[in-house]
Amino acid sequence: MENEERCISSCCSDWMSGMPSSFWDTPLWNIAIPGSHDTMTYCLDQQSSVLESAPKVLQVLDTLFPCIVRPCIIKWATTQVNSISNQLDLGIRFLDLRIAHKIKDPNKVFYFAHGIYSLLTVKEALSDIAYWLDQHTKEVVIIALSAFDGMNLDQHRDLIQFLISTFNNKICPNHVTPSLKECWDHSYQVILSYDDSAASGQEELWPGCEYWWANTSDPNRVVSYLEEKKEEGRPEKFFAAGLNLTEDARYIVSHPRQSLQSMTLSSYRLLLNWVKHQCPGSGKTCFNIICADFAGAFSNEFSRLVIGLNQTLLKET
Repeated sequence: MENEERCISSCCSDWMSGMPSSFWDTPLWNIAIPGSHDTMTYCLDQQSSVLESAPKVLQVLDTLFPCIVRPCIIKWATTQVNSISNQLDLGIRFLDLRIAHKIKDPNKVFYFAHGIYSLLTVKEALSDIAYWLDQHTKEVVIIALSAFDGMNLDQHRDLIQFLISTFNNKICPNHVTPSLKECWDHSYQVILSYDDSAASGQEELWPGCEYWWANTSDPNRVVSYLEEKKEEGRPEKFFAAGLNLTEDARYIVSHPRQSLQSMTLSSYRLLLNWVKHQCPGSGKTCFNIICADFAGAFSNEFSRLVIGLNQTLLKET
């Protein structure tokens, strides 16, 4: 038993391949999986305008004072500092990708967005994921695509076609119950969640993944919210619980020297202490994916802790 537990938490870059055989037939939605919230915000573009969907007042301010507005957005919209490949090396297996299209750009060029657009395109980032998976053939990644700011139906079709061509035989179909053994036997490495009706009828695409978001800057309220959701009962399949804090305009104005990073890291201990008391599994109050900002902070404590929660399942077998 002791050796099996060490196997779970010792190597984050290939932690799935090191899972004991007692886990191999367990559906992935009953395993504890670390995820990153707003995965691509490490590469936001300070030269970018705000999103077309942003409030009109913010768009006007961005036009008049871009040298003030854009650094402020980056300061409070950056939720990750590690590249997508580094996040995967850190053990992250749920990627939260918010997709957007710039109106003046070619139809098939897509970016990520959180307040403003990213430097990296969707094509570049997903190609990086595909390359990483080629080097880690027994790891499975859940890629959750959402938001789709500024996109029409034709652009959805273009993006879906690109997803399928990029990951091809690595994609786990949505009619499969994905366990590690099932994925390994069929060389599945990618579960694509697509939160839009354009995905209807596509067996390669799973429905949007439910994300529990407290929408508060108070870490104690985040914990209370997640406890309330837990008591209501978990969804049947994949779902994510977000540890992420969320600021509002009042908070930003009253904390001019802070950033999302300083706000989050000052609360990390409290949030991770809550994680320590959770368990994966199929029970009503069990968890599946847990997402955090600034994955890799404090010697990658978040990923190690979430992966280590699977030890509770070992003790039940």
